[in-house]
Amino acid sequence: MQASRHAVPTSLPIGSDADLAWVRQQVRQAAAELGFGLVQQTKLVTAASELARNTLVHGGGGHVEITPLGVASSSGLRLAFVDTGPGIRDLEQAMTDGYTSGGGLGLGMSGAKRLVHEFEVESRPGEGTTVTVTAWATAVPPSRPGA
Repeated sequence: MQASRHAVPTSLPIGSDADLAWVRQQVRQAAAELGFGLVQQTKLVTAASELARNTLVHGGGGHVEITPLGVASSSGLRLAFVDTGPGIRDLEQAMTDGYTSGGGLGLGMSGAKRLVHEFEVESRPGEGTTVTVTAWATAVPPSRPGA
């Protein structure tokens, strides 16, 4: 994947454990191609792994859109995890460290948020959830006026 201002996202299905492994591999490859260091790659792949598993387990499956970014002298990667599952009833609670709806450690979403530069969740009960994360390989680009 080449970084560009008009990059087209790559969409990968998330419907099985094999898909989770494929998502991790593709995120690592894309990050490496964009110049992410090994530690940055590991953080992004860890966040992607958690969010992909949530998409599969809690959302009933879905897909991830992987978009390379190029803004000024910065390169980054945006990942959007999309499902049409039951949605998140209490987003604030779901983002609390230690909260789990599946018997895990309760660090999935809150942990993923700490591993990336930008984190956004859109969820509607009964309609699904989209979690979008962005990580930058180089300096985080400055905000655009009016953005």
